[in-house]
Amino acid sequence: MAIDDKRKWNKRYINNPIPDTPIDLISKYAELARIGKALDVACGMGRHSKYLASKGYCVDALDISSIAIESLQQTENIYASEVDFDTYSLKKDHYDLIVCSYFLKRELFPQMMHALTKKGVLIYETFVYHPDNEQAPSDKSFLLEDGELESAFKHNLEILFYEEYWDTTMKGAKMKKASLVARKN
Repeated sequence: MAIDDKRKWNKRYINNPIPDTPIDLISKYAELARIGKALDVACGMGRHSKYLASKGYCVDALDISSIAIESLQQTENIYASEVDFDTYSLKKDHYDLIVCSYFLKRELFPQMMHALTKKGVLIYETFVYHPDNEQAPSDKSFLLEDGELESAFKHNLEILFYEEYWDTTMKGAKMKKASLVARKN
């Protein structure tokens, strides 16, 4: 397991309040997927897992943080597991809905497509590189390039919604984001 990543995220979850409400993209588009099995990739403290479970999904909530996973252990319809995405493989043809927000590991893109059931929906939102970003991560590889998210999925999934736009982070910093909603046919 990536020990440094685990320490970083455990520290962040202990010291910083995390919103309980889902991002707008998920609350707006989750209804496009049939109610069934959902996957929350890099779930953090589980705001999306909790939201999806409240809508009737059985949710696999995956994260590297033991703090995050422990916080979800006794939540109905959420099956939380501590995983390292450097070595973990997603289950093939298993999920009716996959959500991923503010986490980027390009090597997971093909796995996400294969993990969706027929007509399964992917909802993905994360940050895009731009020189005017006010809160960029220390490693540029954690940021998408313009058009990259759409390009990564458009040949294998039907794009239902795609947008790149400027927004502010929880800390009030201006950041460029990309949002994608896609379906497996």
